[in-house]
Amino acid sequence: MEFTLEELAAMSGGKIDGDPSLTITGAASLAEANRSEVTFYGNPRYLAAFRTTGAGAAFVPEGFTEQIVPGQIRVANPSKAFEQVVLRFAPAPIEFPAEIHPTAVIAEDVSLGEKVAIGAHVVIEPRASIGDGTRIGAGCYIGHETTIGAGCTISPNVTIRERIKIGDRVILHGGIVIGTDGFGFEEIAGIRKKVPQIGIVQIDNDVEIGANTTVDRARFGRTWIQEGVKIDNLVQIAHNVVIGKHTVICAQCGIAGSVRIGARVILAGQVGVAGHLEIDDDTRIGAQCGVAKSLRGGGGWWGYPAVPIAQAKEQMVWVRRLGKLFQRVKALEEKAR
Repeated sequence: MEFTLEELAAMSGGKIDGDPSLTITGAASLAEANRSEVTFYGNPRYLAAFRTTGAGAAFVPEGFTEQIVPGQIRVANPSKAFEQVVLRFAPAPIEFPAEIHPTAVIAEDVSLGEKVAIGAHVVIEPRASIGDGTRIGAGCYIGHETTIGAGCTISPNVTIRERIKIGDRVILHGGIVIGTDGFGFEEIAGIRKKVPQIGIVQIDNDVEIGANTTVDRARFGRTWIQEGVKIDNLVQIAHNVVIGKHTVICAQCGIAGSVRIGARVILAGQVGVAGHLEIDDDTRIGAQCGVAKSLRGGGGWWGYPAVPIAQAKEQMVWVRRLGKLFQRVKALEEKAR
């Protein structure tokens, strides 16, 4: 597939600087693009990389006047325009026929909606329910009495244990485990005894969860991931956690039991949250933060333990000045002798 610069401009609503007939056969990053490919530049931080790119064409901001590559298309949002073009060059999405693979093991009383696709070696236990148009990849396990809504995509090798409730249009990537026991024990006569974990996990509509993430069932009640939440790879969500609508949790975060996270919260990578805390709506928590107390009032937090971001920056400045402070104190001590 190929497009002229003029066709790319028409797709994106942009204005051309260069030869409209220039032919483009692919799309790539600034560092990897060659003369037959289009790239994009939208952040001044990458101007040096843009000046050394091998691309033949690029989407640039509307006010950008420097001519760096042979063909430039000025648009309001270069990243979005590039995304649209990448989708045009991308291969057609894989189609999953609405059929059940002969190696799948499905209990007799399972309820299957219309146009459900079930891959090889899937196991679906009794009294489970699968909604219309849902796709279940090879090697998945769906436990007893679990319900999965319509239009969901369950990637290969996902485990969804018993009595789990999953809404519509949920995307679960490979290796996820939903509904294992919460990590609950009590010490009796010096021996740790298991506390029964009899609750469920509820995942609402339009949630997406990344590969190898784990979500524990509640000790009682539910672990609840609300509508529109997006969770990255390798995240641990413990028993009875509640995650509010449209919250984003990045890779390698760990959330301990009974934490309540509000709506539209952002947890950057490797954040750790101690148990039984509350995080208010619209809170932003920086990478590798340690959350040891409830966070109130939203806003940005950073550090270990996490503090408001302005305070964290002030503390960082203090630490960097300690060397000079030590030298001054030492000089004063020597002078006083």
